[in-house]
Amino acid sequence: MKDYIPGQRFEEAPAPPQGYLGPTPPQGQLPPKGERHWVDHPDQLLKAVAALKQSSVVAVDAEFTQIRSRTQQEQLSTVPRLALLQLAIEGQCFVIDALRLNSLTPLMSVFGDPTIVTLLHGAGADLRVMAERGLYVPHYYDLEATSRSIFGQHESSLAAMLQRAFGIHLDKSLQRTDWTRRPLPQAMIAYAARDAEVTLALYHWLARYYPDILALHEYTDQDEEVADWIEPFLYGAVTVPPEVAIAEARTKGMIRNKEQMYEDCRAALRTLVRPMHRSRLLRLIADLSLNGLIPDILPSLQALTSDERAAAARALGRLNVKEAQEAIEALLQDPVQDVRKAAQTALRNLNAKEPRQSRMPATRGDDGTRSWVVETAESIGAADAADWKARLRSMME
Repeated sequence: MKDYIPGQRFEEAPAPPQGYLGPTPPQGQLPPKGERHWVDHPDQLLKAVAALKQSSVVAVDAEFTQIRSRTQQEQLSTVPRLALLQLAIEGQCFVIDALRLNSLTPLMSVFGDPTIVTLLHGAGADLRVMAERGLYVPHYYDLEATSRSIFGQHESSLAAMLQRAFGIHLDKSLQRTDWTRRPLPQAMIAYAARDAEVTLALYHWLARYYPDILALHEYTDQDEEVADWIEPFLYGAVTVPPEVAIAEARTKGMIRNKEQMYEDCRAALRTLVRPMHRSRLLRLIADLSLNGLIPDILPSLQALTSDERAAAARALGRLNVKEAQEAIEALLQDPVQDVRKAAQTALRNLNAKEPRQSRMPATRGDDGTRSWVVETAESIGAADAADWKARLRSMME
C-alpha cells in the first residue's frame, strides 16, 4: 500500500485497499465430529438438558423460517418461527425439533444458569426468535461481533472465520432450505448440527488468541450504567432526530443544561465497555457537536477494537477537528478495511471547502412512506436555519 504523506491534499491519496491486511494467528485443528442427537420428545429434551448442564460452555445456533400472516389491518406480515435449535458441547450436539416440542421451557435451566456461558455467532436474530418461544439468554458471547472487532464487518461471517481460523470451507448451500419439512433428511440434520459445533471450536480459537477482545463481547443481564437520556441512543431506541430526543429529555428533567450533557457523556466514555455502545456514544457526541469532548475522543483512535477506531475517526471528522488530521491519516494504514474507510471519509470532511450540510429529517406518511424536503439557503434565509445542530445549540444555551 502506498504511504500517505501527512498534510498532503486528500484528493491525492490512493483509495484504501480492500480486505483485512493484518496478521492472523496460526490455524487450529477442528475437533473430530462428536455424537449428534435428534430431540423431538419431552423425555429426550430432559436428557439433553441433563447432559448440557454438565458443560460450562454451550454453543447455540437456530434455524427458523418466515411465516406469513395477516394483521388486524389486513396487512401481510412475516413472523420468524423457530424450527430447529442446535446446542453443542464438547463431543455432543443436540438438534432440537422446536416444531414438534410444544414446550422448550426445560432449556431455561441451561440458559438461566449463571455458571454456563452461551455462545452465539450473530446473536441478534437467534435471540429474537428464541424469545418468541420463551427462551431468554442472560449471559452469552457474540462471536460475530468479536470477529468484526478484530477483522472488520466484511470478514466476520462464520464462513470467513472458519476459513481464517481452521482453513476449511463452510458449505452454506442448505442455508435457505425449508426447515419446516418433516421428516428432516439426515443431511439437513448434520448441516444444522455442524454450525453449532464449529461455533464452539471458533470460540476456543478466539479465546486463545484474542481473549481481551472476546471479553469485551461478553453480554450479561446487567446494563452498563449511563445517564438516563443517553441510554436510548446506545440501544438504538431513538426513532426521532437527536434535537427532538434532547428536547424531550430536557422537558422530562433528565437534562438541565449543556454542562450536564458534557459531564454525562464524559462519564459514559469512562465507564462503557461494549464496543457497539462506545461507537454509538461517539456518534452521539458528534451529533450534538460536543467539541469540548475532543480530548476524550482522541485516545479512541488507538482503541483495541476496530469498531471504536472507526467511530472515533468519523466523529472527529464530523466535528471538523483539524488538529486530529495526522492521527486520522495514520489510520489509512490500519489493518481493518472499515477503519481505513472511516479515516478516508473523515479526511474528506476535514479537507472539504465548505462544511457539510445536514440533511433534514424524513417525514413519514400515513402509508409508511418517507419523504424529505430539500431546501436552499435562499429559500430559508440562511443555511443555519436548516441546521438542527444550530437549533440544538441555541436550545441548550
